[in-house]
This record gives sequence, structure tokens and C-alpha cells, in this order.
Amino acid sequence: MYGDTAVIRRLATQMAEQGTEIRSDADQLVTSSQLVVWEGRAAQAMRERMSERAVALRRTADEHDDAAQALRHHADEVDRLKDLIREIAHRVRGLIEGAKSRLADLADKAIDLIKKVTPDPVDEMLSTFQPPPEGHKDWLDVPDQLPGGGR
Repeated sequence: MYGDTAVIRRLATQMAEQGTEIRSDADQLVTSSQLVVWEGRAAQAMRERMSERAVALRRTADEHDDAAQALRHHADEVDRLKDLIREIAHRVRGLIEGAKSRLADLADKAIDLIKKVTPDPVDEMLSTFQPPPEGHKDWLDVPDQLPGGGR
């Protein structure tokens, strides 16, 4: 999940501040239009027009407030998802490490078992040895052919 929530929150603060400024500008616009000293239909039309503009400005300020709230909500959601991602990643890494450890233990046990059931090479050689006939002179070479059969 990507997003720098500090930046998003700063933007939300800026939006809220702009909303406050726009609302203040709307109030100032109405106040200024009422302070105009001339009278008549044109003055009244100008005041009405400024009141309409102030209403539009206040709507814009409200939209800025809504946008700021949406940005804050988005930042909260991004932080929540980042925390959830960290939690899931931590849990899965633990599962992976546990599996690797169990597999390594199993491999060690398998190697130990194989060593226990693997025949001794000397026993294999002795089991296939064909001795010379009884009393034959080749018996003199046998000790050199077999391990542990030295003279």
C-alpha cells in the first residue's frame, strides 16, 4: 500500500484552511456590499448579487471542508491498510520460517535414517567376494584384497 499519510494530512489541513478563508471572504463580501453608501436599484442589485456570490462561496467552503474530511479519512484508511499489511507480512514470514525449520529438521532426520540403513561398504564387498578354491595359492593374495585381512 502506497501513500505518505503525512502529506495527505497536510493537504487536508490546507483544504480546511482554504475553506475557512473562503468562508471569511464570503462574510467580508457581504459586509462590504452592505457598507456601500449609494442607494437605488443598482445598489440593491449589487447587494443581492454579492449575497448570491457569498452563498456560492460558502458552498465552495463546505466542499473544501468535505474534501479535507475525505482526505483525512483516506489517510486513516491508508494507515490502517499499511498496519494490516505489516501484520499479515509478519505472520506469513513466521509461517515460512517455521516451515523452513521443520523441513530442515526433517532433512536432518532423513539423512540420519539413510545412514542407519545404508550397508557398510566392507560388508558389501565381503558379501560378493569369491574366495579361491580350498588350498589354492591365490589365498596368499587375499589379505591384500580385503580390508582388515592383513597378514
